[in-house]
Amino acid sequence: MSDILEKTDRLLRLRNYSPKTRKAYLLYIKDYIGFAKKSGIKDKQKAIEDFLLDKQKGKQSPQTINLALSAVKFLYVEVLKNPQKIDLKFAKRSKKLPIVLSRAEIERIIEVTDNPKYKLMISLGYACGMRVSEVTKLQVADLDIAELVVHIKGAKGKKDRISVLPEKLQDDLRNIIAGKKVYDFIFPSNRGGNLTTTSLQKMFRKSLAKAQISKPATFHSLRHSFATHLLENGTDVRYVQELLGHSNIRTTQIYTQVTNPKLKNIKSPLK
Repeated sequence: MSDILEKTDRLLRLRNYSPKTRKAYLLYIKDYIGFAKKSGIKDKQKAIEDFLLDKQKGKQSPQTINLALSAVKFLYVEVLKNPQKIDLKFAKRSKKLPIVLSRAEIERIIEVTDNPKYKLMISLGYACGMRVSEVTKLQVADLDIAELVVHIKGAKGKKDRISVLPEKLQDDLRNIIAGKKVYDFIFPSNRGGNLTTTSLQKMFRKSLAKAQISKPATFHSLRHSFATHLLENGTDVRYVQELLGHSNIRTTQIYTQVTNPKLKNIKSPLK
């Protein structure tokens, strides 16, 4: 198994897969090989089907099952060069609406965050629609404070994009980068390098609880809120798509279901 995993990791690196995806693929491939050996199933199609059904029985999400299937397909097609087609479709994803925080809730979260560094990071997550990893990896060179622009590099899918900066944060950003070099991280860790996403997510959860907000929100909810509030302000959905870095407009259109003004104007018949 170790030879297969080593070959897989090498190929994933050559294909420039992200560290997160490499880690997930190797985990699921190792899991699959162990499952197939233990069950003794010789038929490849049945082995994969039983493996995915086992994930389903374990209450794994459709997203997780799809990732496991992608990993196994990569193993057979790219690593083992197996010509037999894997006749399996991806699991249907649950169509849940995103968790969106109101403007007042976001203000409360920022207000109760005492640490200035984390306060600024949370503010940027909402103000620019950035993912948690994008905030932690920001470098001084990525900011054009005077032009109110942030350059988000190597985001999901290895894509770069531009987003907006609010005037409100100009002074805070200038203060935090003062004395730093161009390629220094804006939010460094005490141990060197950039701050971990785990640290920022943990702080966000603390601030959420301190603000007494009961919604099951995460740091990513700031990105959802950014998109929703822009649409509420009348921003064209295609501009929102660009700011979020979505390849498909349908991904962005999910927010129109949250912010539909016609629905919000309907009053309940209960008097």
